[in-house]
Amino acid sequence: MFIVQISSLGPNGMALFPFILVRQPNPGPTLLNHERIHLRQQLELGILLFYLWYVIEYGIRRVQYRNHYLAYRNISFEREAFANDQNLTYLKNRSFWQFWRYVTSEK
Repeated sequence: MFIVQISSLGPNGMALFPFILVRQPNPGPTLLNHERIHLRQQLELGILLFYLWYVIEYGIRRVQYRNHYLAYRNISFEREAFANDQNLTYLKNRSFWQFWRYVTSEK
């Protein structure tokens, strides 16, 4: 994992395996953990399948919620990351394909 600071980045952080892109220098542990969860998801699914799934699920959620932010927050990958980003030991005990729990459950 490599952390790259890009001041013009739109979101606070973004995981593009094997990089974590961040807008601000010295990102906090919660943001880094959130993005590390995404890196693990990318490894499990494969990078291309992860992004394909992410875009398709975003489209489905966008139609479902008719709102960009709600669609983004309800993508299964984001639901897992937001639910666990404050637990800094989460990745040590996380089960394989744990994001699937968030695909099959309602928020």
